[in-house]
Amino acid sequence: MSKTIERTEMRSITSPGFAMQVDKAKYDAMKDAILAAVPKTVPGLTVAEIKARVLPLLPEELFPGGAKAGWWLKGVQLDLEARGLIARENVKPLRLHRL
Repeated sequence: MSKTIERTEMRSITSPGFAMQVDKAKYDAMKDAILAAVPKTVPGLTVAEIKARVLPLLPEELFPGGAKAGWWLKGVQLDLEARGLIARENVKPLRLHRL
């Protein structure tokens, strides 16, 4: 018997109007972890710093050993930017902060 996976929409700031349906449990876990890790203060954190903070916050049953966390981090990051919840600073390396 296959288990039904609840889906949710994930957008991207780099592709306006595009959305894809993804696993809601993984999306929600990564979203919560990113929002907990990213500060509201400017200049924010680099993506590498965010990843280091996010990995310990992810449920092991959804991301065993951090598997696929990088893909989910980038996808949810772009979605949160598209939704206006986080913003990037115009610096290199890229830095993000919450709005």
